[in-house]
Amino acid sequence: MNAMKILVVGAKGQLARSLVTVAAHDEDIDLVALGRPELDLLNRDALARAIDVINPAIVINSAAYTAVDRAEAEPEIAYAVNCDGAGAVAELTAQRNLPLIHISTDYVFDGAKDGAYSEDDPPNPQTVYGRSKLAGEVRVAAANPQHIILRTSWLYSPYGHNFIKTILRLAGERSELWVVADQYGNPTYTPDLACAILAIVRRLSQGKRDFKPWGLYHAAGGEATSWHKLAEFAIRTAAQYGWRSVPVRAVTSSEYPTPARRPADSRLDCSKLAAVFGLKLPPWTDGVRRCVAQLCGAG
Repeated sequence: MNAMKILVVGAKGQLARSLVTVAAHDEDIDLVALGRPELDLLNRDALARAIDVINPAIVINSAAYTAVDRAEAEPEIAYAVNCDGAGAVAELTAQRNLPLIHISTDYVFDGAKDGAYSEDDPPNPQTVYGRSKLAGEVRVAAANPQHIILRTSWLYSPYGHNFIKTILRLAGERSELWVVADQYGNPTYTPDLACAILAIVRRLSQGKRDFKPWGLYHAAGGEATSWHKLAEFAIRTAAQYGWRSVPVRAVTSSEYPTPARRPADSRLDCSKLAAVFGLKLPPWTDGVRRCVAQLCGAG
């Protein structure tokens, strides 16, 4: 039996790198991740050629413009990647009758709800980044009926730039850290998200006629916390491996202003993912333990 071929658009991000790592341990999956300069999301012809050459059974679009604050000053670039680029991938996969898994974000919400957001809650993004990602969702849903859009949040991993790596670096440089304590969400360990995505791919590949799970899902780490609690836990965990421990002071969002206003509470209700696919990501504390162990050379 031949391995199922998967094309991941985007190669350098945390999720793409996690997908490559997880898929390497599965002999039934042949995963190819392509990103710039080999594959530019804004080059439609190059996208088409890549899809035709690789001839995948399914495409995962993890490419995105994710510089949340910088997007406020360069909205054209954010929309070009997150909306137009996503739309191009959706159109090209639809033309070839290929399913598409598209990654989106909790920043499509304003964070004003009292409780976790479900897929039925109306989005109301407050930032250029959030609006561009929502526009991408709309384009994907309109272009390819065989789509699964996964909204996730607060990604961290041993790869790239992320909150956990930044906190551990700063703990080694400063005597005290100040971290926002009034923003809440679901930290998501990208290797866990990658495992969930590949589990979805396997279900889709089974080709059961009565199984048509297309649509929008929330897929984030189990349980929620604040940035402050996340930082405290990461430093406390790293201290077990000899990392420098420093106090973490809780501050408010108003004390730490940023160009893009973050949602105050963007917790995601992931019960639909569990109901349809039987998937539930592990608690964020579990992911942080594994991530920190790897970053400290113990994993």
